[in-house]
Amino acid sequence: MPAASFDEMRRILRDLPGPDLTAQTEVVRRQTELTKPPGSLGRLEELAEWLACWQGRAQPRVERPRIAVFAGTHGVAARGVSAYPPEVTQQMVKNFLNGGAAINQLAAAIDADLRIYELDLDHPTADFTQGPAMNETRAANAMAYGMMAAEPGIDVLCLGEMGIANTTTAAALCAALFGGKAADWAGPGTGVAGKALDYKIAVIDEALTHHKDAIARRDPLELLAAVGGEEFAAITGAIVAARMGRIPVLLDGFACTAAAAVLWAVDRHALDHCLVAHRSAEPGHDRLLKAIDKQPLFDLGMRLGEASAAAVAVPILKAAAACHNGMATFAEAGVSSKDA
Repeated sequence: MPAASFDEMRRILRDLPGPDLTAQTEVVRRQTELTKPPGSLGRLEELAEWLACWQGRAQPRVERPRIAVFAGTHGVAARGVSAYPPEVTQQMVKNFLNGGAAINQLAAAIDADLRIYELDLDHPTADFTQGPAMNETRAANAMAYGMMAAEPGIDVLCLGEMGIANTTTAAALCAALFGGKAADWAGPGTGVAGKALDYKIAVIDEALTHHKDAIARRDPLELLAAVGGEEFAAITGAIVAARMGRIPVLLDGFACTAAAAVLWAVDRHALDHCLVAHRSAEPGHDRLLKAIDKQPLFDLGMRLGEASAAAVAVPILKAAAACHNGMATFAEAGVSSKDA
């Protein structure tokens, strides 16, 4: 593709493919013939339809899920906004690669292909209370890097992140995109409370004040560079590439959804091929889900990140596809239908 730039990303976003309406129509037709009362499988029926729309096939399948975890380092972490020091990001990446993290166990449990994508971990983004976290080139290059996660043959792409201070970044990005103060979006993240949480909120408000002119211009990609992170940008790139490749996407928690919200702010339909796996215990996530009109699949009180909830959601998609494809019709089973 051409050299990464926001103009190129905007061009791609203007040309996103829509749902496969032929596949959708076939799924709806088959649903009326399956041996069950109409709508009795609830949201599983909607999920089968959603999978078919975005995979472009009337018999959706979830046999080759991929989990992509993007890791980035944040300059604002040096301000002490997290309960953990900045070096934990690289230490956790090593833990992922050694198979010791929660996401490793979840990936094995669902037989998913787990990929860890490291951004420039040795060079954190700039402290966004003092200037932009990234320039356009760095942000656009991270988006292009993220696009590599959406390879052909994947049935569903689970996205997540790792990066100390990323809930600070997520809260700042959400406030920049949707308005409000830091207190409206910030939460405990890795476990800060009391005066430590008050300090985190103050740091975010400092960033929002510093970038007030950029916020007033309301350019979502500019705001991604101003107060985002490299892993956030990579997630947006992965989402765009998945759309182009007809791969449905499962988003993880607050930070991941905040990254995705950049695309929603550009185009209200840019996330139609995405589902949010869960409602995070991080309080800003519920506010964000309402802002982008997304209903999560479950709420288990999770707030780990690293695509953990997205991985837990994969069996739900498998169940939806299995029921849709495997159930007998009334005619096949010799069961009288409602209208018989």
